[in-house]
Amino acid sequence: AKLVANILSAAGVDRLMTCDLHAGQIQGFFDFPVDHLDGAAIFIPYLRNIQSDNLIIASPDVGGVKRAREFAKHLKAEFVVCDKHRVRANEIASMQLIGNVEGADVVLIDDLIDTGGTITRAAQVIMEKGAKSVRAVCTHPILSGNAYENIENSVLTEMLVTDTIPLRKETSKIKVITVADLFAKAIRKIQDNESVSSLFL
Repeated sequence: AKLVANILSAAGVDRLMTCDLHAGQIQGFFDFPVDHLDGAAIFIPYLRNIQSDNLIIASPDVGGVKRAREFAKHLKAEFVVCDKHRVRANEIASMQLIGNVEGADVVLIDDLIDTGGTITRAAQVIMEKGAKSVRAVCTHPILSGNAYENIENSVLTEMLVTDTIPLRKETSKIKVITVADLFAKAIRKIQDNESVSSLFL
């Protein structure tokens, strides 16, 4: 990340705009202003329209608890956590659910999805624990390997993603919400010398 920051700086970049960095600390590598936009501003309005009297937000792993808690706060919902144990990269040995999801409509929150292994395993565990439905939300759909097949064959009702990374193919379960409007508003505010903080929830 530091090398990329140095290359951008050497190329003359004097300001950077991003959305949902995998690690927020990356901002510290840059010697110029970084506007780190929050993808929650895109997803929250959509999730508020879900017809459910028992909506629960879930994190697919312990590392995503902070993100899931933020979504839960804005949606006035409870949240649960899936605790996974990996034997090696992209291979999960076991996963336990911390919290009660019986009869609930659950939304899994993640910043990126690679092979889809964690998110689909978490969805399966949640359904086995009595949830009524489970969706997934992801800002950056890397979707490598068998990810599309994993998602299509999973118990997920739908998966919401943004267009920060173009999809390689269409699938009935993946719905794309654009980040264009969020970035356009941020660029306009910067151009007008206004704070972008109003774009955060």
